[in-house]
Amino acid sequence: MAAVSDSSTRAAGRPDLTALRRVVVKIGSNLLVDAETGALKRAWLDALVDDIAELRRHGVEVAVVSSGAISAGRRQLGLTRDSIRLEEKQAAAAAGQIRLAHAYQESLARHELTVAQILITLADTEERRRHLNARSTVGTLLSLGAVPVINENDTVATNEIRFGDNDRLAARVAAMIDAEALVLLSDVDGLYAGDPRRDPDAAFVPRVDAITPEIERMAGAAPRGYSTGGMVTKLAAARVALTAGCHMAIAQGHVDRPLRHMRESGRCTWFVAAEEPRAARKRWIAGSLSPAGRITVDDGAQKALRRGTSLLPAGVVAVGGTFERGDAVVVQDRQGRELARGLIAYSADAARRIAGRKSAEIADILGYSGREELIHRDDLALTTADDPALGDKAADDTAKEGER
Repeated sequence: MAAVSDSSTRAAGRPDLTALRRVVVKIGSNLLVDAETGALKRAWLDALVDDIAELRRHGVEVAVVSSGAISAGRRQLGLTRDSIRLEEKQAAAAAGQIRLAHAYQESLARHELTVAQILITLADTEERRRHLNARSTVGTLLSLGAVPVINENDTVATNEIRFGDNDRLAARVAAMIDAEALVLLSDVDGLYAGDPRRDPDAAFVPRVDAITPEIERMAGAAPRGYSTGGMVTKLAAARVALTAGCHMAIAQGHVDRPLRHMRESGRCTWFVAAEEPRAARKRWIAGSLSPAGRITVDDGAQKALRRGTSLLPAGVVAVGGTFERGDAVVVQDRQGRELARGLIAYSADAARRIAGRKSAEIADILGYSGREELIHRDDLALTTADDPALGDKAADDTAKEGER
């Protein structure tokens, strides 16, 4: 497949947002906040939320990664200089987050949608225990019908650990929650082969299937001011998204109803992933992580795993190694043959205590209510055969019923 697809192939390969399960939308500061006054653009936000509500009516789960906290808060604190110090940015973010959260709450309430604010740092997506916590929280909110609004935690981030721009933050979030598409709303309608401000004949690129040196050179030619992070960071975000099996679009945000506009006009650049998010995640688990321990399972659990179920404590006969929640472990049969690899939901000590017991007994044994599964099926990759049933809830429910 070519790295760049022309418009003749684009129509057939363009993802339809209304047909997807989970979408992340990233909003830049200049779309949401007036740079001169610091006022929120409430009419634009209401129009965007109308788009989000439309996707929700189609059954699409939507998470928002929103910039704008610093821009919205700095003038409230009298920070009107062009350049402000890191600690002043953190203070501005603390004030601006309240304004943003209130604006999202009011706008989403028009459609009887609940907003939930989440502030994260780079470590929350890279350190596996925190990654699992953040992934679980966002997933639970989406399943309950809420719209998570996510931003980098600027009040505690430093220059050394912060993402630096919300394009890459949005890509990390999309990868973390297995989103099928990420939409970067920007002040440019997509990727061009050259600088369109200098060359009006610069070719528009409607579809990209791989981040090649040719594509990277296009980003280097993009003009300044197109977005906070620029086209280079958008390509960095695309690389993260594609690796995670997530499609990504760059679309014009300075229009009324931007998501509807990109769907109806078709004017955007789609970066098209070669595989689905869950398949990409399981490939990462199976081949990219060093295991910290081993879980030995009985014959019944082995058969259940091959059906695509989660690993429940009842099927575990032994726990080896020293590990913490979120670490990678090998799952093996009684003969020591590797069956799968996964991210475990309990520490080694807790896993030993609940091994062989029913999930309903976990709270009594550990003194708190943890997850029913030792390793959830979404965090488990078979290594002896193709993973059969990604998301087969019926099989998982059958396994849970059997242990009761």
